[in-house]
Amino acid sequence: MRVFVTGATGFIGSAIVRELIDAGHKVLGLARSDSGAASLAAAGAGVHRGSLDDLESLRSGAAAADGVIHTAFNHDFSKFAENCEMDRRAIEALGSALVGSDRPLIVTSGTGLFTPGRLVTEETAASAGSPAIPRVSEQACLSMASRGLRALVVRLPPSVHGDGDHGFVPILIGIAREKGMSAYVGEGLNRWPAVHRLDAAHLFRLVLEKGSAGGRYHGVAEEGVPFREIAGVIGRRLNVPIVSKTPEEAAEHFGWFAHFAALDNPASSQQTREQLEWQPKQPRLIPDIDRPSYFEA
Repeated sequence: MRVFVTGATGFIGSAIVRELIDAGHKVLGLARSDSGAASLAAAGAGVHRGSLDDLESLRSGAAAADGVIHTAFNHDFSKFAENCEMDRRAIEALGSALVGSDRPLIVTSGTGLFTPGRLVTEETAASAGSPAIPRVSEQACLSMASRGLRALVVRLPPSVHGDGDHGFVPILIGIAREKGMSAYVGEGLNRWPAVHRLDAAHLFRLVLEKGSAGGRYHGVAEEGVPFREIAGVIGRRLNVPIVSKTPEEAAEHFGWFAHFAALDNPASSQQTREQLEWQPKQPRLIPDIDRPSYFEA
């Protein structure tokens, strides 16, 4: 297949590009910069210049492909609602080029967008969105199924880890360095599901090749890692105290990240594993982050 990939030079997208090419697919990657274009060319992918806010570039890229994997998202949380709206428009543009065909649109969503403390399964339906949770990636994608779009969703956990990680764990490491302590909230028993980026990339390929229209799939290798264990590795590696914070203290300590530090988000991937025969093989979260390269400034 010829696959159009947005976010193709990103942490997850670049792994997907490699996975697809190694499996014999051809990749057309979205690039908004010369450096991104060079990176894609070096990986053996075709280059499609454009960006998330250039809807025509998205439509033309999708039109030239046998399927689309959409992983691009602006993670600047200072303008999260604005970025969620940009993502919704991008998904609609990509889908409009595929409506009426059997060509799949695979959109990335997150397990952390659901009610905290409840086990999220593939059958858990997303809400309509709200000011508190304005990201509606999967809703935008699946809503186009009635128009003849082969829509599929991959939900990823808060921690997608591996070499090159610049997500939640590195943010925690930065906070611990700045504050001189590695903190958790309360008893630290809130759970983060996790997956290695290479296992996630493999799942995206399986969804592309074998996923059912309208399907929701979970890229979750670990159902829930207690946050205290994550804080413990960070504290030991940085040689700083590992401390508990009350919710009020956590708000000051973690700042804008306090919501995620307290997030209790257990998530299952049982149905995904059974339906697609997906078996994560890469290192789990704690042993993966418990190595020097994760702490290189």
